[in-house]
Amino acid sequence: MILTTTPQIEGHPIKEYKGIVAGEVISGANFLRDIKASFTDFFGGRSTTYENVLQRSLEEAKAEMTMRAEHMGANAIVGIDIDYETVGAENAMLMVSVSGTAVVI
Repeated sequence: MILTTTPQIEGHPIKEYKGIVAGEVISGANFLRDIKASFTDFFGGRSTTYENVLQRSLEEAKAEMTMRAEHMGANAIVGIDIDYETVGAENAMLMVSVSGTAVVI
């Protein structure tokens, strides 16, 4: 499955548009992660704890979107958009959503 943020894939004409597909993941930021991140916030630097959660969530959302596209008979997804949001009480949860157009090339 080819995944791209561009509206087309060079050298591969789109033969059929199957429809819009999406994948969403909401991850809780647990108590221990918050404590570790607060130290990073206090002393400065990158929060690899949250970066790892975001990366894992993105991979899970892309896998969900890919599975849905495969069920539609697609072999590529074009025009992918990736969004990150905080949700829930006190913005304690991280949401990653990806969407694009499932196509046959």
